[in-house]
Amino acid sequence: MSLIVGDDFQHIIRVLNTNVDGREKVMYSLTKIRGIGRRFSNLVCKKAEIDLGKRAGELSAAELESLMVIVSNPRQFRIPDWFLNRKHDIKDGKFSQMVSNQLDTSLRNDLERLKKIRNHRGLRHYWQIRVRGQHTKTTGRGRHARGSG
Repeated sequence: MSLIVGDDFQHIIRVLNTNVDGREKVMYSLTKIRGIGRRFSNLVCKKAEIDLGKRAGELSAAELESLMVIVSNPRQFRIPDWFLNRKHDIKDGKFSQMVSNQLDTSLRNDLERLKKIRNHRGLRHYWQIRVRGQHTKTTGRGRHARGSG
């Protein structure tokens, strides 16, 4: 970042219901948005033809708009399906990239569906114990004392 800040520099940018630090580089500032990681952010910046060394506060409105269009419709910009974070959606079977509030809503709906059909994963979420096969006898005793033996 240069010592002299331009008049159009924005220190905080509001993008997809998230406050993004304008002093960070574009690629890393996009990772503050829930659902966007470093690799996806890097790919989006390259597709939008934005210099990776540029700060987020230096972006023009048109560049921000092009970033948001690519994030909202990644398949139209030839981003492969394996790169997206929502594969084979249970309702429509499509691939998509969920960000911010969409991601929270879809995860909550998935957990509610698992609880409703009484799936093992759903029940363990409901009981608030470890879901992915971890041992529960000796660890994690702070909140719940569950386990065998």
